[in-house]
Amino acid sequence: MTSKIEISYKTIVFTILFLLLLWFLVQIREIIFLVFVSFILMSAFKPLVDYLERVHIPRVFSILVIYILIISFIGFAASSLLPPLITQTIHLGERMPDYIIRVLPFVQFDSQVLTQQIAPLGQNLISVTIGLFSNIIALFTLFVISFYFLIERKNLETQLANFMGEEGSKRLVNILTKIEERLGAWVRGQLLLALTIGLSTFIGLSLLGIPYTLALSILAGILEIIPIIGPIISAIPAILIALTISPFLALVTIALYFIIQQAEAHLIVPLVMQKAIGIPPVVTIIALLVGAKLSGIGGALLAIPVVVTLETIISEYLKLKESH
Repeated sequence: MTSKIEISYKTIVFTILFLLLLWFLVQIREIIFLVFVSFILMSAFKPLVDYLERVHIPRVFSILVIYILIISFIGFAASSLLPPLITQTIHLGERMPDYIIRVLPFVQFDSQVLTQQIAPLGQNLISVTIGLFSNIIALFTLFVISFYFLIERKNLETQLANFMGEEGSKRLVNILTKIEERLGAWVRGQLLLALTIGLSTFIGLSLLGIPYTLALSILAGILEIIPIIGPIISAIPAILIALTISPFLALVTIALYFIIQQAEAHLIVPLVMQKAIGIPPVVTIIALLVGAKLSGIGGALLAIPVVVTLETIISEYLKLKESH
């Protein structure tokens, strides 16, 4: 006996509307990206803006001061750090095959193939860095959207109450507040960790006399976002370069990276990230890989904020469901 499957017109309409919604979201994905990044920036700046407002500094003026400081820092980095970073990164990418061959002479390498594989990495990093600084319109848009988010954040519950009712608006604002707290703590913590690790690495490598100090220290700061594996990857180029100078210098370089990472794990992370709810390292690594696969470097940078947001929403939804 065969069973008959009936599909109602409501199911067909719902499926069509759902597919149209997906198509629409794909079409405006760049706008969604800008809004989400602006929300992350707002989450990072909000505690400082709220504090300045509590000490009787107007909210608009507080936001403008923060923006001026950030723009000044970006201008300083572009004028002072970017030129030597470009030079060192390109030279390091070109010389790395020679360092590998000198350190591992017993392994047969095709130097031309190795150069073709490694040298473009430095040039790709530079092109991405220049792209971040040169895309002024996107940067300006981020600041404008974040500015309005910060201005209107205090009135959000009142505005939502007009559409969702008082109880619904409180629930939504409660979820948004928890997302803001986690994202803000994560962003501020990662920036401080990257700055601390990068500066410590720069000072240590400079004292040891390792070449390409600026490029290696910035690499260490950037890869700090990847737990466990990131610090190991960032240490490999420095160790290879030190090994071409002397085995003893390579051992000292290994000790330097080990000491920095131990200090970070036992001192810096507990102090900096104490307000952020941790994400398991395996989840972080998988999220970074998926984000990089889907949207390249931008996807990798936004992978953790997306995971934090989704985890918070699901957690609050389950708590709400259990309470009922």
